Amino acid sequence: MAHGEVLEFEEYVRTRQDALLRSARRLVPDPVDAQDLLQTALARTYGRWDGIADKRLADAYLRRVMINTRTEWWRARKLEEVPTEQLPDASVDDPTEQHADRALLMDVMKVLAPKQRSVVVLRHWEQMSTEETAAALGMSAGTVKSTLHRALARLREELESRDQAERAARALEPIKERERCAA
Repeated sequence: MAHGEVLEFEEYVRTRQDALLRSARRLVPDPVDAQDLLQTALARTYGRWDGIADKRLADAYLRRVMINTRTEWWRARKLEEVPTEQLPDASVDDPTEQHADRALLMDVMKVLAPKQRSVVVLRHWEQMSTEETAAALGMSAGTVKSTLHRALARLREELESRDQAERAARALEPIKERERCAA
């Protein structure tokens, strides 16, 4: 790569790194994994930087590299995880309602398959159109729409399930308190 292109890539990374890290953070729930994902995607993009003819499309190219990398990681993961009926409660340090809602949503997003998660992130967080999302993910607009529909339905189910479990736990609190007092 020519020295001018190296400087151009460095400038691109300097100006876009915050937005790209936010995109990575939405693709993987762990902040450290998001940084790793972005770093890996940047390293892969660096080697192909001179092949990107229209640098205005660099964000789309890099997001696609992040999605592909995340998918590779997901496929290569060890399947030592044991599925459970109920996910653990998300712990949130910041007491504000907005941060709690965001943490809950990021936790609930874990139930989605990688393809569904990618569509939700690009359509709702990145605010890409259906056509832009389809182009970024290499699928038809109809597939984007149906995948998004199924993903949002799955998120609704998960949120309702968690809400019911929380209400049931609150209903049992007085009974447990009486049992403790009786003992």
